[in-house]
Amino acid sequence: MTRVFNFCAGPAALPEAVLAQARDEMLDWHGRGLSVMEMSHRGKDMVGIAERAEADLRELLGIGEDYAVLFLQGGATAQFAAVPLNLLGGAATADYVDTGQWSQKAIGEARKYCDVNVVASAQATRHTTVPPQETWQRSPAAAYLHYTPNETIGGVEYGWVPDVGSTPLVADMSSTILSRPIDVSRFGVIYAGAQKNIGPAGLVIVIVRRDLLGRPDPRTPAVLDWTLQAKNASMYNTPPTFSIYLAGLVFDWLKRQGGLVAVGEQNRRKAERLYGYIDQSGFYANPVERASRSWMNVPFTVADAALEKPFVAEATAAGLLYLEGHRSVGGMRASIYNAVGIDAVEALIAFMQDFAQRHG
Repeated sequence: MTRVFNFCAGPAALPEAVLAQARDEMLDWHGRGLSVMEMSHRGKDMVGIAERAEADLRELLGIGEDYAVLFLQGGATAQFAAVPLNLLGGAATADYVDTGQWSQKAIGEARKYCDVNVVASAQATRHTTVPPQETWQRSPAAAYLHYTPNETIGGVEYGWVPDVGSTPLVADMSSTILSRPIDVSRFGVIYAGAQKNIGPAGLVIVIVRRDLLGRPDPRTPAVLDWTLQAKNASMYNTPPTFSIYLAGLVFDWLKRQGGLVAVGEQNRRKAERLYGYIDQSGFYANPVERASRSWMNVPFTVADAALEKPFVAEATAAGLLYLEGHRSVGGMRASIYNAVGIDAVEALIAFMQDFAQRHG
């Protein structure tokens, strides 16, 4: 049987060990005779699962007690509205950076609630760069500054954290969280959809500095109210219990890999290996400036666009799945999140070499 490697941008690959543990515990969790999916979210078993997941996440990211950690529903897209609703606090303006489609969607949602000042945009480079911070035109009245550290569609990533002084920095880290160490203390809010490096789609994690709680817009729906959710340990309504359980298994797996320093080193090596081959191949190309290349999402093209469909078809037949580029940009894209090992990258490169020899 052909070994399968999953390069999907999301929902993405999960660690095989995590899937195996979930399978083994599906019908009988820890001898309790029932599945996690059947547990009351207020029962001691599920509360214990959620508390351990939070504790492990705090340990992995070094999250202090001055931050609340929320496990919510709706994915990162729901947080596009939750951010202005919870942070404006009566202000009329918020700063946003445009580096691609996900930051643009966040901008579009925020415009329903405030004046959005786009401090910089990468549209002029077709979103293949990160605008240098010295070019940003910030508003002195902005309640916060929002940016997207990694754009999954264009494969563009910040190699640095913006310095915004006392203005709360808000980051949509859906596709980079847990891929390497980060200094949480530099952020006012971090939010992340789960379906890249955490677990199943639908779950979203919000890490919010506690001094930013307590000022939601009166129109804020209860499920998007961070203050209310923090007071209720993310259980104001029934949370996505099975997703929290799976996320907890992933956190434990990350700890067993050596934590985020070890994981980050592996991710760096994977990205360098794949970009290195693309750059020297003479057959494939990556459109993103080198300083802005993503570790997680690697878009690439072939010398002749007519070969894109044959490439994807042959790759799929070889067990290399979901290499189609996003429908808005075309080409190919390999997403190499934490659960995608170096063996998957080497298998992809071997296929790319063979394809180039046969079609070049």
